[in-house]
Amino acid sequence: MTHTRIAPPRGIAFLLAALSALGPFAIDTYLPSFLDIGKSLGATPLEVQQTLTAYLIPFSIMSMWHGAISDAFGRRRVLLVTLALFGLAQFGCVFATRIEHLWALRALQGILAGSGIVISRAIVRDLFDGPAAQRLMSHITMMFALAPAVAPVIGGRLQSWFGWQSVFAFQALMTLVIWLVCWRALPETLPHEHRQPLHAGYLARTYWKVLTSPEFLLACGGLAFNFAGFFLYVMSAPEFLMHHLGLPETAFFWLFGPAMAGLMSGAWVSGRLAGRLSMPQTIVRGYLVMGVAALANIGLNLFFPPMLPWSVVPIFVYTFGMSLSMPCLTLLALDPFPAQRGLAASCQMFLQSMTNGLVAGLLAPALWGSTRSLAFGMGALMLMGTASTWVLYRLSRRRNARD
Repeated sequence: MTHTRIAPPRGIAFLLAALSALGPFAIDTYLPSFLDIGKSLGATPLEVQQTLTAYLIPFSIMSMWHGAISDAFGRRRVLLVTLALFGLAQFGCVFATRIEHLWALRALQGILAGSGIVISRAIVRDLFDGPAAQRLMSHITMMFALAPAVAPVIGGRLQSWFGWQSVFAFQALMTLVIWLVCWRALPETLPHEHRQPLHAGYLARTYWKVLTSPEFLLACGGLAFNFAGFFLYVMSAPEFLMHHLGLPETAFFWLFGPAMAGLMSGAWVSGRLAGRLSMPQTIVRGYLVMGVAALANIGLNLFFPPMLPWSVVPIFVYTFGMSLSMPCLTLLALDPFPAQRGLAASCQMFLQSMTNGLVAGLLAPALWGSTRSLAFGMGALMLMGTASTWVLYRLSRRRNARD
């Protein structure tokens, strides 16, 4: 289904990047505060860690619905409502006096946070096709990469100056600023005549069509497993940096700085390659880079003790390759469903965030005991992403040959 596209407003890439980054920013900003939260609320390290799980699981479940709701009511309206409630939930964390309060408020944030990521991707496809869409997705990915790098640095400074409550107050203020920009500058990109109903029968049929599409599931598998190889280190950051590398709570940039540089440079290269190489060719180059990074990471950890900078160099290389392939895989996941882009984006985010939730709740605690086990975990997840993408490529070639 096609419709006349509106002219994209100036700065749309920056705004969509901010919307995409809001949810991940809420994950990473308070990581340096884990010890202080535990002391302040009388909670064990595992109980504090579960505030991440309390955020990620509702995030995953509700991600299934943000896109469908925006397909029915429009992108702008849904974003304004969810951003307002998300900011209030962030502000509520400032007044938490028990770890159970933080669990509940983080769960509420998780319910709301996915709207920015899901709807921003649908807006990209509302506005652009082909190489132009890949370039915009690459620019969003490049700016989105700032969130996991800057967030713990800001959080560490706020923690050292004012304590953990200030971290959530800052996030509430940042959400308010983004809401104001959306209210003033974001147009509605989905016309009324192209909106989809929220009828149970239609939704059931459409969700079934999307979630049983082999191409969609394989593209999502590549995205989810590739990202999980890096997200494993994000969720293990306090142990990796403070325990294994002996760094203070203000030194989280040693992990997130190289990761940011890799994500931004990989996304920039992906945007430059749009229209010059096909999407499969770009994806192959991304996997070659990730493979080199994973092998180097395993080798370094097998033969050398944890040390700077060598313990973080492979993470830079890995995130470069991941970011090189990410825009193309995202578009491949959404392209089969032009009339239900929001719903398809929801399903993609649901699958990725469920994977992230399992990494946060199960895999990271099981592997963060040593840098060697983390390196093998990254390699295994990268191989799973490679397998998903390879099967997708074979299936696409077979279908193209039949057509």
